[in-house]
Amino acid sequence: MGLAFQAKEDPCPILRGPTSGIIGVIYTLGDQVAPDRTPTGPGGTEMRDAPEQAEDDRLRIVSVSLGSSKRNHSVDVVMLGRRLTIERIGVDGDYHKACTLIGELDGEVAAIGLGGTDLFLVAGKRRYVIEQSRRLAESARVTPVVDGSGLKNTLERETIRWLVDSGELTLAGKRVLLVSAVDRFGMAEALSEAGCEMIFGDLIFALGVPVPVRSLPAITAVARLLLPVVRHLPISVLYPTGRAQEGERPRHARWLRWADVVAGDFHYIRQNLPENMEGKTIITNTTTPDDVSLLRERGVATLVTTTPELEGRSFGTNVMEAVLIGLAGRPPEEMQPHDYLALLNQLGWRPRVSRLGEVGTAGRPGCGS
Repeated sequence: MGLAFQAKEDPCPILRGPTSGIIGVIYTLGDQVAPDRTPTGPGGTEMRDAPEQAEDDRLRIVSVSLGSSKRNHSVDVVMLGRRLTIERIGVDGDYHKACTLIGELDGEVAAIGLGGTDLFLVAGKRRYVIEQSRRLAESARVTPVVDGSGLKNTLERETIRWLVDSGELTLAGKRVLLVSAVDRFGMAEALSEAGCEMIFGDLIFALGVPVPVRSLPAITAVARLLLPVVRHLPISVLYPTGRAQEGERPRHARWLRWADVVAGDFHYIRQNLPENMEGKTIITNTTTPDDVSLLRERGVATLVTTTPELEGRSFGTNVMEAVLIGLAGRPPEEMQPHDYLALLNQLGWRPRVSRLGEVGTAGRPGCGS
């Protein structure tokens, strides 16, 4: 079956109250729950037309990431008859620089991806806004800013179903570690539905609390308890940014050793990668050729990337959601799951399954992009 689918003045703008657009509504709802669609700026409800492109009608998509600049990448591609330049620009954890760059790109590009952080964290049907990420996104007043959550909820959920239905992976009864469920709740639900023995690593990897959560109802309850507080923490506390993405500190490697399948954010996985991952499967994205070589050296048998490979690497979901928004020419709050799936089907995107233990295998064409 195919995939149907610091003490300085904060440089980012701060909302003054409910009159500040879509995101301001959050602060009138005692639960601090996000609206259903991704906000795109302080004026949220009024999106101007996408900025005019260069004479060759090229769409420019840029991901501004709090991650390492060593992972920067740029490609020129053609999708659905449109020429696109897709860039990833890392700011090495410099929050001020990220705010400034997003402001400079505002009105100059078709869409902006927000990388190295999430705008939303999810617990069941509720979404909670990370405060620092909100301010980053609102540095743009014209150009839509997306964090990949719309794509995660569609592409990654369908990826798990496709892997099972196509026979590429047998997941029922397998021990699966999802390093963080609250930023990939669609994947969390799909893995649970597939009959996996789950560990959700949110407390372990994000907060450093060595307590595994073993069921979807339990992680939902824990998230609803903690996220109203956690969303106010600095991004650097919750997620590796800047140089922290470059090293390995395998404090939580034992949980990866436990699992047959490790899924979720690659930076969490890489930081805690054991020396021996013999025979294991990893489901992730944002991998570079060096990352793939590292996984092969550690003995990983199968690598599944949920986003397409472009010139040797897979981009993050924030980048690819920005691509879809640019191609659709619609503001993110108007996009529904079926809209994303329709575009994905038109593009022919499929999960990429690479059997790393097989000599000469770089991802089978039928499973790639």
